[in-house]
Amino acid sequence: MRTVAIVGGGSIGVAFCIVFARSGFNVRLYDPADERRRAVEPEVRARLDDLAEFDLLNDSAESVLARIVVLDNLADAVRDAVLVQECAPERVDLKRELFMQIDEHAPADAVLASSSSALTVSSFADALPGRARCLVAHPGNPPYLISVIEIVAAPFTSDEVIARANALYEEAGMSAVHVSGEIEGFIFNRLQGAILREAYCLVRDGVASVADIDRVVRDGVGLRWSVTGPFETVDLNTRGGIESHARKMGPAYERMGASRGQHDPWTPELVARVAGERRAELPLDDWDARVQWRDRRLMALIRNRRRMDI
Repeated sequence: MRTVAIVGGGSIGVAFCIVFARSGFNVRLYDPADERRRAVEPEVRARLDDLAEFDLLNDSAESVLARIVVLDNLADAVRDAVLVQECAPERVDLKRELFMQIDEHAPADAVLASSSSALTVSSFADALPGRARCLVAHPGNPPYLISVIEIVAAPFTSDEVIARANALYEEAGMSAVHVSGEIEGFIFNRLQGAILREAYCLVRDGVASVADIDRVVRDGVGLRWSVTGPFETVDLNTRGGIESHARKMGPAYERMGASRGQHDPWTPELVARVAGERRAELPLDDWDARVQWRDRRLMALIRNRRRMDI
């Protein structure tokens, strides 16, 4: 079996142990702190027991645990790895030092990936001899439940490494999304940040309480976005699709943005581009069937939420 090395035994490192060991990889985790090394096994075991309770494991918890080894030496952890997943705190200086060591000791064909939430790989791996094999692979948290992972390459990252990274994460059961260009926060945190910025403003302006905003997202926006993303949501909400939605709602959204000092109108060219991608995914002739599909998925979610008293 191939080996994946995890550098850092915090919550994301522990979660990635589960992602890869559950998928059949051997996992070697390194952390410099003895306290964290001792905590890894019980933390992994507890999460595996929960996953087993919900029938989310194909193997027994013991079989998955047997694939994980915790080490106190970074060189030993990365020596035979096909992928090294760095999970250290969000500090440029720390990541720069770690990637220097990883680049020195990992096999020449290993993919070197950072779990960075906002830092780009150019900010800490630009001077490495092996920089062509470095990229960011940013997960949702926890990645053993949220499968999306953002692959963010630097200009110096090789196309072959990007392709191998995509294949490895997909093999591990993740949904790899290629981010075109290094942009702070990538896709996940920029979308999340947009909602959080508005949520803070609504509290500040006395429009709504924290609990009410959470309720609107949890029981409204978030519920339907768990079935369809923002573009498909509005595409299915308006007969005639997303072009019809943009004509009807675009001016209002432009005013909302302007009230926050943001002027990003949905120009005809931009709407046409988005609509073109949506129609490639879903011809308007199939719109009614997709609406029914959405509604039935929401019915299933609501039924399960009621059973769990959510």
